[in-house]
Amino acid sequence: MAVDITALYCCLDDFCKAFVDWEAHRLIPSEQMRQRPGKLSRSEMLLIVVLFHLSPFKHFKAFYTYGIGQQHRACFGELPHYDRFVSLIPRLFTPLMVLLHSLGGEHTGVYFADSTKLAVCRNRRIHRHKVFDGLAARGKTSMGWFFALKLHFVINHKGQIVALKITPGNTADSAVLDAITQQLAGKLYADKGYISRALFTKLWQRGLHLITSIRRNMRNYLMPLADKVMLRKRFVIETVLDTLKSEMGLEHSRHRSVTNAMVHVLSCLVAYAFRPGKPAISLTNQRIEAYP
Repeated sequence: MAVDITALYCCLDDFCKAFVDWEAHRLIPSEQMRQRPGKLSRSEMLLIVVLFHLSPFKHFKAFYTYGIGQQHRACFGELPHYDRFVSLIPRLFTPLMVLLHSLGGEHTGVYFADSTKLAVCRNRRIHRHKVFDGLAARGKTSMGWFFALKLHFVINHKGQIVALKITPGNTADSAVLDAITQQLAGKLYADKGYISRALFTKLWQRGLHLITSIRRNMRNYLMPLADKVMLRKRFVIETVLDTLKSEMGLEHSRHRSVTNAMVHVLSCLVAYAFRPGKPAISLTNQRIEAYP
């Protein structure tokens, strides 16, 4: 996929200029912290970590060595060594959080919710794994058991990420849906993992209509034809998950630092926000009555 590096850098550089002013007014300054400039500016570091997820490279070291060090070498001045750059990655955590929040999707009134695992190690290494000790947990999906974190997120019908949250792997999907949809109103389509009468009532009272399919042992109920059609189109969020994992490298089970792992996830989601041609569905022929 061709990426306009110049346009991407201009967007990130404009954000960094605004972030410097935000940081100066909202964070407590420290007189002991050195403010000497490095070989790479903050916008250049953001460009590298975001561009990695938009590139065909699967390993960050190969991308930094050959993609940045050779293919895009003319775009940078002096490059630090790979080990030095990895040690500087935690500095990007706060900027990426603010950037992802500013790139949030449009509130369209039609949303889809789902979750996915972020494995931190293979199952055979669970007892030896120490990086995410106390953070990750064992969970189970239709594909079997895993030891991981879990990413809960909500998208609109345009494929834009509207809300998200990262929890331990044993957290139920329905447990966090109310927290991440506080600012949403309209209709929310989800799978059977979100079935809960209490959750439905809580969301309904604040203007969000939760629509799910039913289990085999549940009594059938009537729903508008438009909602039934939209429920079948919930595959759009599965397509987004497949894009994030298969093409953009969201899941990585060899992290050696929790902070760097979070930067990896955040940079992937930011890269997806800049990605053209997101999976989407058309509402032209759909008559969806929003919550009154």
